[in-house]
Amino acid sequence: MTSLSSLAATANVALGGAVGAALRYQIGRGMTRWLGVPAVTAFPWATLTVNIIGSISMGVLAGFLARNGSGNAEQWRLLIGIGVLGGFTTFSSFSLELLLLIQRGQPALAFAYALISVLAGLIGLYLGLVLMRIVT
Repeated sequence: MTSLSSLAATANVALGGAVGAALRYQIGRGMTRWLGVPAVTAFPWATLTVNIIGSISMGVLAGFLARNGSGNAEQWRLLIGIGVLGGFTTFSSFSLELLLLIQRGQPALAFAYALISVLAGLIGLYLGLVLMRIVT
């Protein structure tokens, strides 16, 4: 890979990451407005929502690229998969919030959060792949 193509790849990831991070931030703000501060501080609803949406989106992208991979597939993978979805999905926030639930003495809620996040994410990814098989 030449330095120019490496620079272009990095620019795709950075641009996508900025878009994904901004979307993630706006969903967090929207969830806070919708559910209220007490609800979103008691349970990480925004992160759960983003992780599920991100997993479904990754399934759709993976299904699309697997079916329609072309000369531009790598650019789309970098821009959307690594950039947008990497900036959008927040498993680092997931880890922090899970630990905070445990530290606050809420192990049952922490377990429920972890279980729902992982299972719903896997199901979402599967549904995204199935959706792409149906529509293409």
